[in-house]
Amino acid sequence: MKKILFAVAFLATTLFSQTFTFTAIPDQDETKLKERFSKLAVYLTKELGVDVKFVPVKSYSASVAAFRNNQVQLAWFGGFSGVKARLLVKDSQAIAQGVEDPKFYSYIIAHKSTGLDKAKTLPEAVKGKTFTFGSKGSTSGRLMPEYFIRETFNAAPADVFKKVGFSGNHSKTISLVQSGAYELGAVNYKVWDRELKAGNIDTSKVKVIYKTPDYYDYNFTIRADVDKNYGEGFIKKVQAALLKLDDRDILDAFPRAKFIEAKNSDYDKVLETGRKIGLID
Repeated sequence: MKKILFAVAFLATTLFSQTFTFTAIPDQDETKLKERFSKLAVYLTKELGVDVKFVPVKSYSASVAAFRNNQVQLAWFGGFSGVKARLLVKDSQAIAQGVEDPKFYSYIIAHKSTGLDKAKTLPEAVKGKTFTFGSKGSTSGRLMPEYFIRETFNAAPADVFKKVGFSGNHSKTISLVQSGAYELGAVNYKVWDRELKAGNIDTSKVKVIYKTPDYYDYNFTIRADVDKNYGEGFIKKVQAALLKLDDRDILDAFPRAKFIEAKNSDYDKVLETGRKIGLID
């Protein structure tokens, strides 16, 4: 009997101490990501009553794979990576997004050598130039900019530009265009604004020439089996912790004014776009 009671107590302790892990798409350099998510891990540990750990990954596809394989239970995805992850993990849910995320947009930026100025539509003069997206799996650095390029020119980017590359993240895209390695690039407007404020952009060398229409983007997505593994109502508890977050240091690190509720259907247009241009089966 004592052995049974000990086993039950040990199991209960193990379950209670089970670490809840989360990851995020690597849309900026590693230092900025660690600053943002280490603070969030501390906050969630306090709010949820379990040990919460941030697990960094090297690529957008790795974040989706970690979520699919249950190496992480929660992830800060872009619209596109979130859609892909939820397709792979049945009944997973988008539970929170920044208040700004329903009206997200991208910038097309240009090196000074192009002579291009800001316009309401993408000019014909971008044709034949070199162009870099961010990550292949980025909503704001690839999927939606590609969609609007196709809409404008009725052609794939490879047929519009002389050369098309993928930098890996938004900060690198800015750096590549500013240096002249690429003449044009697509970048998340929030990363651009942040780098500009930090003094990391030389506007005599690179500038914004086009702002895309709005679309839904970033979100926290959680696995459906979390309630089973961490206790009934845990998903709602995680969502509530994110929605009530008011620590300015954490919010400014995202940067977001606050988080609001999200749902899977918010990203239907992203799913539709991914299918339309052949990035989702």
